[in-house]
Formats: sequence, structure tokens, C-alpha cells
Amino acid sequence: MEGTINIESICADDWEEVRAIYLEGIATGHATFQKEAPSWEEWDLGHNAECRIIARLDGAVVGWAAVSPVSSRSVYAGVGEVSVYVSQNYNGKGMGSLLLRSLIEKSEQSGFWTLQSSIFPENIGSLKLHINHGFREVGRRERIGKMDGVWRDTILLERRKLS
Repeated sequence: MEGTINIESICADDWEEVRAIYLEGIATGHATFQKEAPSWEEWDLGHNAECRIIARLDGAVVGWAAVSPVSSRSVYAGVGEVSVYVSQNYNGKGMGSLLLRSLIEKSEQSGFWTLQSSIFPENIGSLKLHINHGFREVGRRERIGKMDGVWRDTILLERRKLS
């Protein structure tokens, strides 16, 4: 891939490009239970400010990753849920790996000791990406939610801080 890739923090000015990539993921039916992207304000409130990044290639956002808290209880302050989305034009080019590796580093610097991700079993690429970055399968959550009237399973993966 030609060009310069920069990893940067997400800010409000990036939202439209981030949202467009999120909508691509939603359209696959295998990235999230969400049916539409939230507003910037809603998304901003739901994600850790230190742990949300974009990959920018020659000025354009081509992927993003973020950590959401799993609970408001203080005992779980270091446990976060990971989201990684890459523009369909850049799938299979190492962008997801770059984003996830950078997000893991940022999350550990920010005090997270456990990262988790719930992935549809059909999303083979995402499962492989997470496993390649030290996540392990915890289990299958059967019939965890309905999508378009159909029960869906997710695979729960987690990664513990190494030190």
C-alpha cells in the first residue's frame, strides 16, 4: 500500500468519515447488532477518550478503533470492549492489525487490564485479527440477541494485559 499511514486520536471533525466506515460495517450484517450509527455526541459519551483512534492514509480516514467501558462500576474500570472497523477498500491490507496493535498499547497505557470483544461467528476476518493479537476465545454466547427477527450468536474473546 502506497502512502503515509498515521494513527491519530479521533476528534469530532473526524466523525463523518468514521461514521461512514461504521455504516459500511453495519451494512454487512456481521459487524454489530446496531442498525444505524449514533450521533457524534452519543458515540463520544460511550467511548473512552484516550482509547479511540483512526488510521489516516494520505489525509483520508480508512479505519478506526475504540474502547468502550463494559460497566460504570469502579471494579470494572480496567475492562473495556474493543471495536475495530476498516473501510471495505482497505480490508486485507493490514489496517485492522495496525489499528488493533495501536489500540492495545493505548489501552494498557490508560490502565486497562482486560479487553474483550463480542464477534459474530460469521466474521472470520475479525476473529482471526483478534486471535492474532493475543485475544483468546472465552466462549460462545448463544442466541444473545435478535437481528431482523433472527437469533444471533457471538463469540466472546478477551485479552489480558501481559505484565
